[in-house]
Amino acid sequence: MAKDVKPTRKNLMQIEDRIELSERGHNTLEKKRDGLIMEFMDILDQAQDVREDLEADYQEAQRAINMARTMEGDVAVRGAASALKEHPELTTQSKNIMGVVVPQIESTKVKKNLQERGYGVLGTSARIDEAAEAYEELLESIILAAEVETAMKKMLDEIETTKRRVNALEFKLLPDLNENREYIEQKLEEQEREEIFRMKKIKAKKEEEEEEAEETETETEAESELEVVES
Repeated sequence: MAKDVKPTRKNLMQIEDRIELSERGHNTLEKKRDGLIMEFMDILDQAQDVREDLEADYQEAQRAINMARTMEGDVAVRGAASALKEHPELTTQSKNIMGVVVPQIESTKVKKNLQERGYGVLGTSARIDEAAEAYEELLESIILAAEVETAMKKMLDEIETTKRRVNALEFKLLPDLNENREYIEQKLEEQEREEIFRMKKIKAKKEEEEEEAEETETETEAESELEVVES
């Protein structure tokens, strides 16, 4: 790559400017990468807690629905479920974490009281109420898990993108630029040495010509004096 660059002082200055800019960009990206990793670790800890809660809520919901089916029968459970009139509503917003936009999911009408569930209190038992409540808890855990998992994925994607940029600067662009700078500096030094050698040769030749001219002048003067004496 270095051989494609013309060894001029203008190119050297441009490359030095690019090196300085690339080094600043590299440092900035490294700080961003480290910050993203720290944020990701916090989200990862949260995700682990959410997964544990989700698993526990799922197990409880399964236990409650199985108990309701055993005690009340599938027909009663399905009837209570079909009586629901107001379904949960979800709205999504976003927040910025070090330049990464991650979702925030807001839910309403997930947890309900006995009247809001739609089925008659007298026609059902506490087992169905427990199952309904357990599944409401499970749904809230699923919503939270979806929010955290999506944020974690977006953060991980941004970390990978930032790492690729850092590596591209550190292992490709900066080495190439430094190689070009060294190449130009070496060529400029060679040109400078050649110019100094050429100037020394010119100076030596000029001094030699001056000495020859002085010798010729001296010989001419001596011949003139000799002619005068002989006259």
